[in-house]
Amino acid sequence: MPKMTFITPDGARREVDAPVGQSLLEIARANDVPIEGACDGSLSCATCHIHVDQEYYARLEAPSEDEEDMLDLALGVTKFSRLGCQIQMTEALNGLAVTLSEETVNWKKGVGT
Repeated sequence: MPKMTFITPDGARREVDAPVGQSLLEIARANDVPIEGACDGSLSCATCHIHVDQEYYARLEAPSEDEEDMLDLALGVTKFSRLGCQIQMTEALNGLAVTLSEETVNWKKGVGT
């Protein structure tokens, strides 16, 4: 099974199993990673905003126009920003590392840590 790593804003790393076909939001929730995802992956918020490791960013499908619109609402966006609900795990992403945005609501509240 592929693996991936979530990195919290304070630099703590958590490597987890990442089942092919699941979104990064689903994988995070299954592993108690503190990410909000208020819309449950329906692409109507930006609370699962993450920063994708540069090495893996080019391996992702391009974001949809709807995802780009939602990212326009997120704080701290970089050229490697994506929404975790829109990235599906594949074998090609084995080893992926993503950093949670500092603006993730659950991170600030300490939920899931």
